[in-house]
Amino acid sequence: MGLDELSKDELKALVQIYARNIYAMDGVWFQSIEQEKGMDEAMFHDRNAMGRFTRTEAQRIKNFLQLPEQPGLEGLEKALSIRFSALANPKIELICEKESLIYRVIDCRVQTARKQKGMPYHPCKPVGYVEHADFAKVIDDRIECETVSCFPDVTDDQCACAWKFTLST
Repeated sequence: MGLDELSKDELKALVQIYARNIYAMDGVWFQSIEQEKGMDEAMFHDRNAMGRFTRTEAQRIKNFLQLPEQPGLEGLEKALSIRFSALANPKIELICEKESLIYRVIDCRVQTARKQKGMPYHPCKPVGYVEHADFAKVIDDRIECETVSCFPDVTDDQCACAWKFTLST
């Protein structure tokens, strides 16, 4: 069976499977380094890998959506809504405020999996910042990112993490 034979609903389900597979692959290699070399070494490689990956992902999504060079927060909202983490996580929210965009992961697949395995939470703030800031910069180089809440610095216990994007002037 080829992709051309799948229905729209089947294609959507397949995209979500592939998005979850990216998380699974990320977790497998991360845990391999974590077990062999420890959390600090794993985090070092995770930041490097995620920075490179997220820039590629953002550029491909920007091209797919045919966004202009500087699409602003509207373009970022469109791009964030279809990136792998938005499709893989059970629930995300995009909240448009007056001068900003908030991206919230309500239920994080990574943290849930680690909890179920009896592992400590992933200290994802440094990697998450690189991931979100670099993604936004590729979409529009004027966009700034700040961490609202992310483990280990949780300030919003109603979500796994939250990121705020603003357009610099």
